[in-house]
This record gives sequence, C-alpha cells and structure tokens, in this order.
Amino acid sequence: MIDSDKKLNGQLTAEEALQRLVDGNQRFVRGEIHFPWTREDIFERLAKEQRPYAMILGCADSRVPPELVFGAGLGDLFVVRVAGNVLSPEVAGSLQYAAVHLHTPLLVVLGHEGCGAVKAALKTKWQGPSEKSRIQMLVNGLLPALSGIDAYMDPEVQIAQAVEDNVRWTMRQILESPEGKMRMEEGRMKIAGAIYELGTGRVRWLE
Repeated sequence: MIDSDKKLNGQLTAEEALQRLVDGNQRFVRGEIHFPWTREDIFERLAKEQRPYAMILGCADSRVPPELVFGAGLGDLFVVRVAGNVLSPEVAGSLQYAAVHLHTPLLVVLGHEGCGAVKAALKTKWQGPSEKSRIQMLVNGLLPALSGIDAYMDPEVQIAQAVEDNVRWTMRQILESPEGKMRMEEGRMKIAGAIYELGTGRVRWLE
C-alpha cells in the first residue's frame, strides 16, 4: 500500500477510508451487514452530489460485488468493474475522474481467487490464444502481469500467484503513469491491493 493521508473539505483521509473498508468487510464476513438504502434523506443527499471515499477497480465476476463485500452504502464507493480488473484507457479515465473531480482519496485494486480472466491468460501463455476475438483482446492485456509465473508450479499455486501478480501489475501501471506520479507527489492519493477469498468472503490486503 502506498499512501496519502490528507483530508480535503471534510472528506475522509485515505487511511480513514481504508479502515472503513476493512471494518466493512469484517462485518460482511460475520454476516452483520445492513444496508440503509431506502432512507429518503440518503436519496435526497445523493441527488445533489456524490462523495465516494474509495475507488474500487475490481473484476466483473458476479460473486465479488464491492458494495456488499465492503458493507458500503449508496454513494460510498466509486466502482469500476471489468473482467480481470484490466486497466484499459477507459478504466483509467473513469478512475481519474473520481480522483480529480470527486477528490476520492483511496484507490483499491481488488482481485479475487480463481479469476477466470487470469486463468484464460495463463492458458494463453502456455498454449496460445483460444478465446473468441474480443475475449482474447482482454486476456492479452493480462499477459504482461504473468511474466514471473513458472510453468512448473503446482496449478493451484500458479493461479493464486497469477491473481496476486495481476493486482500488483495493475497497481504498478497506475503508479507509473504521469497522472499517478503527479498525484502521489502531491500526496493526494493512496493505492492498495487486495484479494477477495471466494470461499470465506474475506478480503486479504497485500503488502
């Protein structure tokens, strides 16, 4: 995790936002989540503006909905989801909008166990392309993240390592972009990586 801890216009700091995600996931795992989504005052407030305290770049997998996983309500999270949490120009632009215009202090790249897109990328790495054209284009975008994967690893270890490497690769792309460098130098952004465990509902945060 690389950090900023500056408060802007009364918003949560990046550290406070991260702690809120951690606490929300713990409540989710314990089955204690209750969503105040139908209160009239919430709709009235959100109709005027949005102030999400965290951006989440996650996978499109139906089993990993960030608002549920982190026990968040309407307007709390700015979520961008795409298979394999790939950082395309469109995704980068969406995240930049939240950072620049909504002043969201925290960005989380959220991968998950057994990611199908990562599995397809591993298959491409070892056996060559095999998916339909548009799927293969997306899968090819994951291949640079897998350069450190050993073909002789146990298959389960291989996919687990590939999922984590993909999250770290995405984080690195963001941090090495001109916009990412600028926001880090200004102390206006924190970026964190995490893996969602399908079997437990727990989010594991990466060092």
